[in-house]
Parts: sequence; C-alpha cells; structure tokens
Amino acid sequence: MLNNIPQVTKNLLILNIMFFVATYFLEIQGIDLIQEFGAHYVNSPLFEPFQVVTHFFMHADFFHILFNMWIFVILGAHLEKIWGPKRFFIFYLVSAFAAFALFNIIGVYEIENLKTQITDKGFSIDEIDGLRTLTSNDLINKYLIMINTPMVGASGAIFGVMAAFTILFPNTVFYLYFAIPVKAKYLVGAYLAYTLYMIIYPNELDNTAHLAHLGGAIAGGIMVLYWRKKDRSNFW
Repeated sequence: MLNNIPQVTKNLLILNIMFFVATYFLEIQGIDLIQEFGAHYVNSPLFEPFQVVTHFFMHADFFHILFNMWIFVILGAHLEKIWGPKRFFIFYLVSAFAAFALFNIIGVYEIENLKTQITDKGFSIDEIDGLRTLTSNDLINKYLIMINTPMVGASGAIFGVMAAFTILFPNTVFYLYFAIPVKAKYLVGAYLAYTLYMIIYPNELDNTAHLAHLGGAIAGGIMVLYWRKKDRSNFW
C-alpha cells in the first residue's frame, strides 16, 4: 500500500505514526511527550521554539491520528501527484505554521489579559506559573489551563489540504459514512462553517483548536488560489 503513496505524503505519514507510537510507549515509562512536543502558547512558561514544528507530529489518541492520517493520505496524495513533492511539502508546512500562528494570536492576547486581571487582584504570576494543580480561584484556573494545555495534531495542515482540494475539485463526491454521497464543496464547506461557529460561540467542554483549523484552511486556500492564478496554463 505504501508503494502507491507519493514520497512526501508517505514520509509525513510514517513520521506521524512513529511519533504516536513513541508517545504511547514513553507514556508507560512516565514521559509525557504531549507536554514536551505539543505547542504551548508562545507566552506560556512551557513554550519551546521546537514545538512550532513538533506539535504537528503529535496526536492525542488513536482516533485523532486515524482521522487525520486517513484524510491526509486520501487528499494529500492526490495533491502531491499533481503538484510534485517540493510544492506540496511547502504547502503543508505553510498551512501548519499558519494554523499555529492564528491559534496564538488570540490565545496570547487572552493569556496577557488574564495575567493583568490576576495581578490586579494581588496574585503573583511567577508563583502561579509553578502550580501544576487547579485552585479554588476560577480566574487562576483558566490561566493555568491555558498555559499548561498544548495544541497537538496535524489538523491545521490537513485543513489546508482540505481547502485546497475543495477549491480545485469542488464537485468530487465523497461517501459520508460510506453510504451518503456528498460533494467536496458541501462537505468541507459545512465543516468550515461549523469551525467558525465554534470559534464565535466556544464550548468550554470542547478542547478542539478550531482557530488552528481555520488558520490552516485560510493559508491553504490563499496559496492554491495564488498558484492557480500564477500558473494558469498548467495548474489544476
């Protein structure tokens, strides 16, 4: 099966699987790779520069990586075949970095706002940064959750892939639940509409990084529209 997958798609798939397997076995040894390699907000005390790259090889659980890699192999492989490995790899990275950037733009502002509110109430941010358990103070708890919870997954880059594929092949039919035929423009469009809704009306029980998804989709859409205009004579 792997022989039929183009090179960049195959290598990214293998890397994601390797990171997932390593995460599972190291967790048994008490080593939390999710915390180390997941992307914390840049103003979190747990942020490290390498997390900008490592986070999109990390996944929270089996179904997270299964869903992401399933979509990636189906759509990403097709894009790589028509674009070539270099362009596709650049596209993937830009989408992933854009997802990280939009995720941080809002999050960093919220953390700084929380810091101001906490210090105004007489608490020390340095002392709070050292806490690893929640307190009885809701404001401090919200701050602790934000600085300690990393973003993981290739979803940002994959949303870029989904957006690009939909722009290029809007009438491609997918079978929802293997039975219901839905065109790509309606399926992906509905998913993006849901993403926007969850950004505007967030649910405290939902820990999905919808801003990252949107960032990847925006970057992917912009790139494919630019390339199509630039290479009108030979671009799909």
